[in-house]
Order: sequence, then C-alpha cells, then structure tokens
Amino acid sequence: MLPLQLVDSFLLNYNVGQALLLVFVLTTLALLPLKSMKALALNTIVFGVVFLATPQSLVPPHYMFLGISLVVVGPMLFVMGD
Repeated sequence: MLPLQLVDSFLLNYNVGQALLLVFVLTTLALLPLKSMKALALNTIVFGVVFLATPQSLVPPHYMFLGISLVVVGPMLFVMGD
C-alpha cells in the first residue's frame, strides 16, 4: 500500500486527465501479455467512457476528444478480435 501523502503529492503536479491517461497506458500494457484483442477493446471502450464522463472543469477539453476516439476505435477492435 502506498501512503496517501505519496499519492497526493503525485496528483498535485498533474491534472486528472493526465493521471487517467497514465492508468490507461498501464492497463493497456498489463493486458498485452494476455494477447486478447477483445480484452484490449473492452479496456479501450471503458477508458473512452471514463474520459467522456470526466467533468470538463477537471480536465482540458482535448481529453474529451480522446474519449470520443477511444469509444469509436474500441468497438472496431472488439469486432476484429478473435
């Protein structure tokens, strides 16, 4: 377990969008050894919805466009997956 002060000091330097982007990249890297395109697609869709649902007062508007693109690309990956 990480102490809360360490997490708080990390999040003070970045906005919520950057923290969510880091978590998205880490979960995508964690899913790569599974070699499942459907799991990767579901991860992409979920994070697209998370980026879209994040209030605009917390993140810059370009994260909303990232969420839209992830929601569009995710189902295509799901259909192409085995």
